[in-house]
Amino acid sequence: MDLLIINGPNLNLLGRREPGIYGSRSFDDFFPELVEAFPDHTLTHFQSNHEGALIDKLHEVGFTHHGIVLNAGGFTHTSVALGDAVAGIATPVVEVHLSNIAAREEFRHKSLIAKHCAGSIAGFGLESYRLAVQWFTSQRPKRVGFGR
Repeated sequence: MDLLIINGPNLNLLGRREPGIYGSRSFDDFFPELVEAFPDHTLTHFQSNHEGALIDKLHEVGFTHHGIVLNAGGFTHTSVALGDAVAGIATPVVEVHLSNIAAREEFRHKSLIAKHCAGSIAGFGLESYRLAVQWFTSQRPKRVGFGR
């Protein structure tokens, strides 16, 4: 199963950025554990601080992969275009957040991508990624190419 994890803006700073909210571990330190936990799957990841690059990556893999785990960071709450990109691809997407966005500032309570996703996972730190990959594993989605 081919799964791509896409991380949005500022997630390259995990482990250094606001550790009280996001933890003290980087995604790069965590990713090998995730790969080891799911040896039968091909897990890759991509990070960008640029909205257009995230949209381009969704378009690139959105008809070839079994699943996408998307942590859109702050774009979750502001990007209609990113929501449209998720809606426009065939590959199922699971939205992930490290923090519990419902328990944070009011503007973080609304996700512009959630309605286009298979589901959302929030508040479990880096383990949110593992939960998303586990969901894809339990669903055994077929390779896409035509509709959801």
